Amino acid sequence: MTDEFRKRAKNFLLLDIETVAAHASYAMLPERMQKLWDKKATSLRKGDETTSNADYFYDRSAIYSEFGKVICIAFGGFYWNENDEMCFKVRSFSGHDEVKLLMEFKALIEKYPADQLVLCAHNGKEFDFPYICRRMLIHGIQIPKALQISGKKPWEILHQDTMELWKFGDYKNYTSLDLLAAIFDIPGSKNEMSGDQVTRVYYEEKDLEKICRYCREDVVVLAQVYLRQNGFNTVHEDNIVRVD
Repeated sequence: MTDEFRKRAKNFLLLDIETVAAHASYAMLPERMQKLWDKKATSLRKGDETTSNADYFYDRSAIYSEFGKVICIAFGGFYWNENDEMCFKVRSFSGHDEVKLLMEFKALIEKYPADQLVLCAHNGKEFDFPYICRRMLIHGIQIPKALQISGKKPWEILHQDTMELWKFGDYKNYTSLDLLAAIFDIPGSKNEMSGDQVTRVYYEEKDLEKICRYCREDVVVLAQVYLRQNGFNTVHEDNIVRVD
């Protein structure tokens, strides 16, 4: 472990978000939004006539910030204990009130110096970070400075992305966090559920805590993958602290 990493760790936050369809069904969408979803679904389906726009909404809308919402943000950071062992602590914000959730996250990251905070997520630059920003704008929430990247030069943006780190400049393929965990022999997070089940678990099982556990475990996996990508040893399981 380098001294530089240890110094940077105090302003280093790893995160993952879970999103669901903004409404429990297509029928609950306002008429104007139904028409716009129909248009989007038609382009997404690419000739698939077996799935209705309503079914497609339930299955796919969560990944689009215009039609989905954030229900959980898990985050964690590295620290060193009294024995100088690297540790990792993860917790989460969650709830049915997206505005409250986003405001909690905004308050968290504004505790850090905006010009020093490093946010890290898997595919975060294309999904987590922009999704959070768009949902904040939709709710009229001022985007924190640490997430404002408009007008910044590439080297001024401190965000890290484990998928981007794995690409080494190759932009042809998507590599899942689960696959990276497998090749680095890191325990995965899919024991209880998987990402494509989040909307169903939220609306049908009504089990938000189950989703939060899954989200927190994704952040643990993210942290371990990030360490391996940077040539460091992973955090021992005994030194991982999970806060419900």
